[in-house]
Formats: sequence, structure tokens, C-alpha cells
Amino acid sequence: MTNKANKPNNGENKPNKSKATTIKIYGETKSRLDKLKEHSKESYDEVLRKIFFIFNSLRKDSEKAQRVLKKIDRGAKRRKVY
Repeated sequence: MTNKANKPNNGENKPNKSKATTIKIYGETKSRLDKLKEHSKESYDEVLRKIFFIFNSLRKDSEKAQRVLKKIDRGAKRRKVY
């Protein structure tokens, strides 16, 4: 399922921001998450939800997951993050 902006949505409603939390990650992990962003304003929560969507899609529809990954890759190449 995708939302109006054609972003992956795993069927859950938008999270309640008052329940946000902090997690510790290594700098390398942050850099890898940054490379998966489709635009600079995309939050890490959105990136992680996208990753979860792709993994869940692989189980159900691997072709759809491939299309999402290719879209992310094209965006990364446009921004020259590789």
C-alpha cells in the first residue's frame, strides 16, 4: 500500500510524534541511512519504515520490492551519494 505521495506505507497510521524515542547508532549506520533518503527532508523514521516495507514486500511480492529499490537507487545516483 502506498500513500498519496507514492511513498511506502506498511498499512499503519502515521506515528504519534509524542511517542518518539532516541536510539543510538554508529556513524556508519547513519551514513548508510542517509544514502537511502529520497530527499534531504526525509526523516530517519521514514527511511526505516521504507526499509521495513521493502523487507515485508520481499516476502509477498519481490518484483514490487525491486521496483522500490530501483527508485531509491535512481534518486541516490541523482544526488551522487555513492
